[in-house]
Amino acid sequence: MSAQSIPLPQQYVEQMKSLLGEADFFLYENAMNRTPVRGLRINALKAPLEKALELIGEALCPVPWTEHGFYYEEALHPGQSPLHDAGLYYIQEPSAMSAAALLNPRPGEWVLDLCAAPGGKSTQIAASLMGEGLLVSNEPNPSRARVLSSNIERMGVRNAIVTCEMPERLAAVFPETFDRILVDAPCSGEGMFRKTPESRLEWHPGSVLKCSELQASILQAAAKMLKPGGTLVYSTCTHNKTENEENIERFLSKHTDFSLVPFSLPGLSESQGMLHLFPHEIRGEGHFLAKMERAPGEEHRTAIRGKREKPDLPPLYSINRDANLFSHGDKIWLCPQNFDPTCLAGLRWLRCGLALANRKGKLLEPDHAAGMALTPGEVTNSHAIDLEELRRYQAGEVLSGNPGRGFVVLFYEGIPVGLGKASDGVIKNHYPKGLRNMYSKPKKDV
Repeated sequence: MSAQSIPLPQQYVEQMKSLLGEADFFLYENAMNRTPVRGLRINALKAPLEKALELIGEALCPVPWTEHGFYYEEALHPGQSPLHDAGLYYIQEPSAMSAAALLNPRPGEWVLDLCAAPGGKSTQIAASLMGEGLLVSNEPNPSRARVLSSNIERMGVRNAIVTCEMPERLAAVFPETFDRILVDAPCSGEGMFRKTPESRLEWHPGSVLKCSELQASILQAAAKMLKPGGTLVYSTCTHNKTENEENIERFLSKHTDFSLVPFSLPGLSESQGMLHLFPHEIRGEGHFLAKMERAPGEEHRTAIRGKREKPDLPPLYSINRDANLFSHGDKIWLCPQNFDPTCLAGLRWLRCGLALANRKGKLLEPDHAAGMALTPGEVTNSHAIDLEELRRYQAGEVLSGNPGRGFVVLFYEGIPVGLGKASDGVIKNHYPKGLRNMYSKPKKDV
């Protein structure tokens, strides 16, 4: 459906006129009839920025507020490239990149993304951490959590815990634990009215109030998990004050140890702590941002409580045996350093760092996730392939090659893209069947 064929809800129009004023609402309304903008974000975990742009081979226009974000034209179809499924980039709406940019995580920090699916902001945070520290990515909805976990895997993230829990249950396990927390709260989605015009049909004032109540409860749980001196960023893709400014004001009135922090991002207006991004003012669909800090105080952090038995690993790996390995069920995980995986007991979780291996009877087989994340120096057997071979590999085909016998990690231009099993001059395909041929299908921005 086109934006012109579905009018904005009348009550929403009145709300926006009150928020913007008549003159700016006219500019906003005109902007809503223009073509939505499209963006992708280069994944620094897979390749340096200059090399990634060279591999994409198209001139892209930078998104000002984040170093690795770029606008692209519809004709590029980046979701159809095998580089997408190799995890070289993530297709993401440009204004949505602002929240993780504002959070500004640093390598070694512990970060929580409390409402993380489908994974755009989590994978952006992970790229900033560069494999150091801890990222907990949570999504309460099981089906959305699986999508989140899949995107974490595709992007080669090694230090993420993916949970599927209500925020209050996480708060009981991680009190005052995180250096930074992102609450990209579920909302009424007014910022998506241009990109997905059909969402206008679902909007009503009652949904705004319902979302506001849910957002307030999520913020309450987030406050319990932020360590003293930590940073909390709240964001939505909606415009009304009920879900944005009023929520933050109520939160601050109840949590006097939190305060707004002035901020500025390149290409955006300076803010005293809260900022609206409107589609008539920026090249993006719209967002709301708020940045808060908690007053300094005594810190608490979950850490490794004791030694655990080190599980065996397949001969493919040359990983340090002092690594934080964790055996759970039939799977062996490489956990983030200094994280105690036993603290997850009783919680629903999908990932505990990087999946290394799966037990199949008495055999140990490497996991696809490891084939998407490890470097050549961390494996005993690797094999370089070209772009056409990458296409064929992602389609499930057998490849030619003689890298030695047994499992092998395949690399395209130094980028880990998956596993094969070599024997007698051929490499049998171990790309997961559920992912095959995906490069030929269009991907939507998320």
